[in-house]
Amino acid sequence: MNTTALIRPAWTPATIALMVIGFMVFWPLGLAMLAYIIWGDRLEGFKRDVNRATDGIFAGCRRGSDKAARWGHGSSRTGNVAFDDWREKELERLAEERRKLDEMLSEFDEYARELRRAKDQEEFDRFMAQRNKPTAPTTTTGPTGATGPNSGKGSNLLDD
Repeated sequence: MNTTALIRPAWTPATIALMVIGFMVFWPLGLAMLAYIIWGDRLEGFKRDVNRATDGIFAGCRRGSDKAARWGHGSSRTGNVAFDDWREKELERLAEERRKLDEMLSEFDEYARELRRAKDQEEFDRFMAQRNKPTAPTTTTGPTGATGPNSGKGSNLLDD
């Protein structure tokens, strides 16, 4: 690591001043500077490990894209004309099957949507019929056995 740099992971006057200013401005900045001073020398190894890991991930993606290109997802050809023609025909047949399946799926979705709409309409009609059904007035029987709202004498305090 370059030891002549002004800001390096060490207890130099510049890093201490930056840490103090960082704490005064916004405490996480000061904390970050303190972490850099203490653990900054390990940053080089961490950076190297991260670069190695991401290179491995992207190398796997490149290998996957090479395989896809070989199997007809790209424009590469194998050099065998008969095989390439057969592969193109098979890919077209599979694409046609895929289109048919997609059409069937959309037809089924439409059918299911219509069934749900019909069921919802039936439930709504049942609700409206039940709601609009005239309710019979309830009659009460008084102490004398007669029916009606004021059938018994003295049933209301104001009637007495």
